[in-house]
Amino acid sequence: MLNQMTATSRKTVRVVRADITTYDTDAFVYYAQPNLVLGTGFGNAIAVRGGPSIQQELNRLAPVETGGAVITSAGRLKATYIIHAVGPRFQEPDLEKKLRRTIITALAKADEKGIVRLAFPAMGRGFYGVPLAASARITAETIKTYLAGKTGIQEVVICVNDPAEVAAFQGFLPPETT
Repeated sequence: MLNQMTATSRKTVRVVRADITTYDTDAFVYYAQPNLVLGTGFGNAIAVRGGPSIQQELNRLAPVETGGAVITSAGRLKATYIIHAVGPRFQEPDLEKKLRRTIITALAKADEKGIVRLAFPAMGRGFYGVPLAASARITAETIKTYLAGKTGIQEVVICVNDPAEVAAFQGFLPPETT
């Protein structure tokens, strides 16, 4: 597992190569569809590994507009909660602004629940088509800015799937200096 860190006001942001659905954390963010249906990819992993109770909770909370987020339990997963954040799709107008708002909303939801350790994916990658360079820059910068403010969140781990994603995030999360 790769650890690339930066400290922000005694808070830590780091990138690791790991499966976010099996990562040991208080909560993780899932880049959700507006209808909150757990589909393919990580959505399917959440549904299968976490159990049907997660989708049952989501059915009561849908739909959610772009930039919004809701919290559910994590069922049988290691995490306690899942923050389902609905973000923009590639080439959508105001992509960067909407993606930042989505990340901030997810962080604010974590604060509301008293979550201290939170994991994020590379926001908007995969099915949603946000280019890797944009995802890494916007995700890392937005998280670091949020953590520099008043928050109870102490650690954010960005869980990515492959070496290209690790490399993209490393450019925005320099090694911690002592």
